[in-house]
Amino acid sequence: MNSKITPTQIQKSLIRRTTRMTARPAWVAGAWIILLSAFLGSNSALANLLIPEPFAKHQDIPILGTTLNHHGNPVGIVVHVRIEFEKRGDHTGLQVRFHPQPGRFSPESQHAVRYAILLGSHGAGLNPESWSVTLTFPYRGVTMYGDSLSAMVGLSVVALVKGDPLPPDRVLTGTITPEGQIGSVGGVPYKIYAAYARQFHRVLIPEERHVADGDWQTPFLMQVSPVGTVSKAYYALTGHPLHSTPDSTFTLGTSLTFRIQP
Repeated sequence: MNSKITPTQIQKSLIRRTTRMTARPAWVAGAWIILLSAFLGSNSALANLLIPEPFAKHQDIPILGTTLNHHGNPVGIVVHVRIEFEKRGDHTGLQVRFHPQPGRFSPESQHAVRYAILLGSHGAGLNPESWSVTLTFPYRGVTMYGDSLSAMVGLSVVALVKGDPLPPDRVLTGTITPEGQIGSVGGVPYKIYAAYARQFHRVLIPEERHVADGDWQTPFLMQVSPVGTVSKAYYALTGHPLHSTPDSTFTLGTSLTFRIQP
Protein backbone atom coordinates (compact mmCIF):
# COMPACT_ATOMS: atom_id res chain seq x y z
CA MET A 1 0.00 0.00 0.00
CA ASN A 2 1.33 3.43 -0.93
CA SER A 3 1.42 5.90 1.93
CA LYS A 4 1.33 9.69 1.62
CA ILE A 5 3.70 11.89 3.57
CA THR A 6 2.17 15.19 4.58
CA PRO A 7 4.17 18.43 5.06
CA THR A 8 3.31 18.33 8.78
CA GLN A 9 4.85 14.87 9.14
CA ILE A 10 7.97 16.00 7.32
CA GLN A 11 8.36 19.03 9.59
CA LYS A 12 7.93 16.88 12.76
CA SER A 13 10.46 14.39 11.43
CA LEU A 14 12.81 17.25 10.62
CA ILE A 15 12.60 18.52 14.21
CA ARG A 16 13.23 15.07 15.70
CA ARG A 17 16.15 14.30 13.40
CA THR A 18 17.68 17.71 13.90
CA THR A 19 17.62 17.14 17.67
CA ARG A 20 19.39 13.80 17.30
CA MET A 21 22.01 15.29 14.98
CA THR A 22 23.31 17.86 17.43
CA ALA A 23 26.11 15.53 18.62
CA ARG A 24 27.07 14.37 15.11
CA PRO A 25 29.91 15.76 12.98
CA ALA A 26 29.11 18.88 10.97
CA TRP A 27 29.62 17.11 7.62
CA VAL A 28 26.96 14.55 8.50
CA ALA A 29 24.41 17.26 9.23
CA GLY A 30 25.31 19.05 5.99
CA ALA A 31 24.94 15.88 3.93
CA TRP A 32 21.55 15.15 5.54
CA ILE A 33 20.27 18.64 4.67
CA ILE A 34 21.41 18.23 1.04
CA LEU A 35 19.50 14.93 0.80
CA LEU A 36 16.42 16.51 2.33
CA SER A 37 16.65 19.40 -0.16
CA ALA A 38 16.72 16.93 -3.06
CA PHE A 39 13.72 15.07 -1.58
CA LEU A 40 11.70 18.28 -1.30
CA GLY A 41 12.84 19.73 -4.61
CA SER A 42 9.76 18.53 -6.47
CA ASN A 43 7.48 20.35 -4.05
CA SER A 44 8.08 24.11 -4.39
CA ALA A 45 6.07 24.96 -1.28
CA LEU A 46 8.22 22.67 0.86
CA ALA A 47 11.43 23.61 -0.91
CA ASN A 48 10.83 27.21 0.13
CA LEU A 49 11.49 26.09 3.72
CA LEU A 50 15.15 25.68 2.74
CA ILE A 51 15.41 28.38 0.04
CA PRO A 52 14.50 31.71 1.61
CA GLU A 53 12.58 34.16 -0.54
CA PRO A 54 12.65 37.02 -1.20
CA PHE A 55 16.28 38.13 -1.31
CA ALA A 56 17.52 41.70 -1.05
CA LYS A 57 20.55 43.79 -1.99
CA HIS A 58 21.54 47.40 -1.50
CA GLN A 59 24.20 49.86 -2.62
CA ASP A 60 25.05 53.56 -2.37
CA ILE A 61 25.81 55.05 -5.79
CA PRO A 62 27.29 58.42 -6.81
CA ILE A 63 25.19 60.93 -8.73
CA LEU A 64 26.54 63.94 -10.63
CA GLY A 65 24.50 67.14 -10.44
CA THR A 66 24.65 70.90 -10.51
CA THR A 67 23.70 73.58 -8.02
CA LEU A 68 24.36 77.28 -7.41
CA ASN A 69 27.15 78.54 -5.21
CA HIS A 70 26.83 81.50 -2.83
CA HIS A 71 27.51 83.86 -5.77
CA GLY A 72 24.62 82.40 -7.72
CA ASN A 73 26.88 80.69 -10.26
CA PRO A 74 26.37 77.08 -11.38
CA VAL A 75 28.79 74.50 -10.03
CA GLY A 76 28.95 70.73 -10.17
CA ILE A 77 28.36 68.47 -7.18
CA VAL A 78 28.63 64.78 -6.34
CA VAL A 79 25.93 63.30 -4.11
CA HIS A 80 24.91 59.76 -3.26
CA VAL A 81 21.66 57.84 -3.55
CA ARG A 82 20.97 54.62 -1.67
CA ILE A 83 19.33 51.84 -3.69
CA GLU A 84 17.64 48.89 -2.00
CA PHE A 85 16.55 46.01 -4.22
CA GLU A 86 14.28 43.13 -3.31
CA LYS A 87 13.07 40.29 -5.50
CA ARG A 88 9.62 39.23 -4.38
CA GLY A 89 7.96 35.86 -4.71
CA ASP A 90 5.12 37.26 -6.86
CA HIS A 91 5.04 38.82 -10.33
CA THR A 92 2.52 41.58 -9.77
CA GLY A 93 4.59 44.34 -11.31
CA LEU A 94 7.64 46.53 -10.81
CA GLN A 95 7.36 48.54 -7.58
CA VAL A 96 9.46 51.68 -7.09
CA ARG A 97 9.34 53.54 -3.79
CA PHE A 98 11.00 56.85 -2.92
CA HIS A 99 11.68 57.58 0.73
CA PRO A 100 10.41 61.10 1.57
CA GLN A 101 13.18 61.60 4.15
CA PRO A 102 15.84 62.75 4.82
CA GLY A 103 15.84 64.29 1.30
CA ARG A 104 13.23 64.09 -1.43
CA PHE A 105 13.01 63.30 -5.14
CA SER A 106 11.05 65.68 -7.36
CA PRO A 107 8.18 64.24 -9.46
CA GLU A 108 10.34 64.65 -12.58
CA SER A 109 13.19 62.69 -11.00
CA GLN A 110 10.83 59.96 -9.83
CA HIS A 111 9.30 59.51 -13.26
CA ALA A 112 12.72 59.44 -14.97
CA VAL A 113 14.05 56.85 -12.52
CA ARG A 114 11.07 54.51 -12.93
CA TYR A 115 11.33 54.71 -16.69
CA ALA A 116 15.10 54.11 -16.64
CA ILE A 117 14.73 51.01 -14.49
CA LEU A 118 12.13 49.64 -16.88
CA LEU A 119 14.19 50.40 -19.99
CA GLY A 120 17.42 49.15 -18.41
CA SER A 121 15.85 45.83 -17.41
CA HIS A 122 14.33 45.44 -20.87
CA GLY A 123 17.72 46.04 -22.49
CA ALA A 124 19.27 43.40 -20.22
CA GLY A 125 16.59 40.83 -21.08
CA LEU A 126 15.35 40.78 -17.49
CA ASN A 127 11.76 40.69 -16.26
CA PRO A 128 11.23 43.31 -13.51
CA GLU A 129 7.69 42.27 -12.55
CA SER A 130 8.90 40.77 -9.24
CA TRP A 131 11.23 43.66 -8.35
CA SER A 132 10.82 46.12 -5.49
CA VAL A 133 13.22 49.07 -5.59
CA THR A 134 13.51 51.67 -2.84
CA LEU A 135 15.54 54.86 -3.19
CA THR A 136 16.76 57.17 -0.43
CA PHE A 137 18.33 60.62 -0.84
CA PRO A 138 20.28 60.98 2.44
CA TYR A 139 20.46 64.79 2.64
CA ARG A 140 18.04 66.36 5.07
CA GLY A 141 15.83 69.06 3.59
CA VAL A 142 17.31 68.75 0.08
CA THR A 143 15.30 67.88 -3.04
CA MET A 144 16.73 66.13 -6.09
CA TYR A 145 15.58 67.73 -9.34
CA GLY A 146 16.02 66.76 -12.98
CA ASP A 147 16.42 63.51 -14.88
CA SER A 148 20.20 63.21 -15.30
CA LEU A 149 20.43 60.71 -12.42
CA SER A 150 18.12 58.24 -14.15
CA ALA A 151 20.62 56.31 -16.31
CA MET A 152 22.98 55.81 -13.37
CA VAL A 153 20.15 54.60 -11.15
CA GLY A 154 18.57 52.38 -13.80
CA LEU A 155 21.80 50.61 -14.73
CA SER A 156 22.85 50.32 -11.08
CA VAL A 157 19.62 48.45 -10.35
CA VAL A 158 20.36 46.09 -13.24
CA ALA A 159 23.90 45.59 -11.89
CA LEU A 160 22.49 44.69 -8.46
CA VAL A 161 20.17 42.13 -10.03
CA LYS A 162 22.91 40.60 -12.16
CA GLY A 163 25.53 40.68 -9.40
CA ASP A 164 27.93 42.86 -11.40
CA PRO A 165 29.98 45.09 -9.06
CA LEU A 166 30.15 48.83 -9.71
CA PRO A 167 33.70 50.23 -9.45
CA PRO A 168 33.62 53.15 -6.99
CA ASP A 169 35.65 55.45 -9.28
CA ARG A 170 33.19 55.43 -12.20
CA VAL A 171 29.99 57.43 -12.65
CA LEU A 172 27.45 58.05 -15.41
CA THR A 173 25.24 61.04 -16.15
CA GLY A 174 22.39 60.96 -18.64
CA THR A 175 18.97 59.48 -19.33
CA ILE A 176 17.82 56.30 -21.08
CA THR A 177 15.68 56.70 -24.19
CA PRO A 178 13.13 54.19 -25.55
CA GLU A 179 15.54 53.54 -28.43
CA GLY A 180 18.20 52.29 -26.01
CA GLN A 181 20.35 55.41 -26.20
CA ILE A 182 21.93 57.50 -23.46
CA GLY A 183 20.05 60.78 -23.71
CA SER A 184 21.75 64.16 -23.42
CA VAL A 185 21.66 66.24 -20.23
CA GLY A 186 22.93 69.70 -19.33
CA GLY A 187 25.73 70.85 -17.06
CA VAL A 188 28.19 68.19 -18.19
CA PRO A 189 31.33 70.39 -17.87
CA TYR A 190 30.43 71.28 -14.26
CA LYS A 191 29.76 67.64 -13.44
CA ILE A 192 33.10 66.54 -14.89
CA TYR A 193 35.02 69.03 -12.77
CA ALA A 194 33.07 68.00 -9.66
CA ALA A 195 33.88 64.34 -10.34
CA TYR A 196 37.55 65.24 -10.79
CA ALA A 197 37.57 67.06 -7.44
CA ARG A 198 36.20 63.88 -5.82
CA GLN A 199 38.92 61.77 -7.51
CA PHE A 200 36.75 59.81 -9.92
CA HIS A 201 38.89 58.24 -12.63
CA ARG A 202 36.23 57.77 -15.29
CA VAL A 203 33.09 59.75 -16.13
CA LEU A 204 30.60 58.47 -18.68
CA ILE A 205 28.65 61.17 -20.51
CA PRO A 206 26.08 61.12 -23.34
CA GLU A 207 27.56 60.97 -26.80
CA GLU A 208 25.13 63.67 -27.88
CA ARG A 209 26.01 67.00 -26.31
CA HIS A 210 23.42 69.27 -24.77
CA VAL A 211 22.92 72.49 -26.74
CA ALA A 212 23.55 74.61 -23.64
CA ASP A 213 26.95 73.07 -22.90
CA GLY A 214 30.06 74.61 -24.38
CA ASP A 215 33.49 73.11 -24.83
CA TRP A 216 35.62 71.94 -21.91
CA GLN A 217 39.00 70.43 -21.27
CA THR A 218 39.35 66.96 -19.79
CA PRO A 219 41.05 67.18 -16.38
CA PHE A 220 44.47 65.60 -16.02
CA LEU A 221 44.46 61.81 -15.50
CA MET A 222 40.68 61.61 -15.86
CA GLN A 223 38.97 59.55 -18.56
CA VAL A 224 35.81 61.11 -19.98
CA SER A 225 33.97 58.57 -22.13
CA PRO A 226 31.08 59.58 -24.39
CA VAL A 227 28.67 56.64 -24.71
CA GLY A 228 25.85 56.37 -27.20
CA THR A 229 23.96 53.23 -26.20
CA VAL A 230 22.80 51.66 -22.97
CA SER A 231 24.84 48.54 -23.73
CA LYS A 232 28.05 50.54 -24.13
CA ALA A 233 27.32 52.55 -21.01
CA TYR A 234 26.72 49.43 -18.93
CA TYR A 235 29.91 47.77 -20.14
CA ALA A 236 31.95 50.92 -19.48
CA LEU A 237 30.37 51.24 -16.04
CA THR A 238 30.73 47.63 -14.88
CA GLY A 239 33.08 45.84 -17.28
CA HIS A 240 30.33 43.28 -17.99
CA PRO A 241 27.88 42.91 -20.90
CA LEU A 242 24.37 44.23 -20.35
CA HIS A 243 22.30 41.52 -21.95
CA SER A 244 21.76 38.17 -20.29
CA THR A 245 19.48 35.23 -21.00
CA PRO A 246 15.88 36.43 -20.59
CA ASP A 247 14.05 34.83 -17.68
CA SER A 248 10.72 35.27 -19.44
CA THR A 249 9.13 37.11 -22.32
CA PHE A 250 8.79 40.78 -21.47
CA THR A 251 7.81 43.73 -23.62
CA LEU A 252 7.41 47.43 -22.91
CA GLY A 253 3.67 46.94 -23.23
CA THR A 254 3.56 44.87 -20.05
CA SER A 255 1.38 46.39 -17.34
CA LEU A 256 3.44 47.76 -14.46
CA THR A 257 2.63 48.88 -10.95
CA PHE A 258 4.52 51.72 -9.25
CA ARG A 259 4.06 52.32 -5.54
CA ILE A 260 5.28 55.56 -4.04
CA GLN A 261 5.19 56.44 -0.38
CA PRO A 262 3.86 60.01 0.05
